[in-house]
Amino acid sequence: MKRFEDLFEELKDKVKQQDPSSSTVRAVHEGTHEIGKKILEEAGEVWMAANHESPERTAEEISQLIYHIQVMMLACDLSLEDVYSHL
Repeated sequence: MKRFEDLFEELKDKVKQQDPSSSTVRAVHEGTHEIGKKILEEAGEVWMAANHESPERTAEEISQLIYHIQVMMLACDLSLEDVYSHL
């Protein structure tokens, strides 16, 4: 099972390596506007799943939202500590 911190490190490494076949690298290069649109889409899907689908489907949608949030963090050069300091 992957944890929040593990996923962030994995994504950070992908961006550092600049693998052109990585969807994470492409997303970071597309920039915050495109990432933001994806975050809004995923947030809506979380909401809809929570209201109309199973807990398992809701968890899946939440995991996708977390991924896109972490991509935004990387695009903005934010660390986990930058975010954790506001929790």
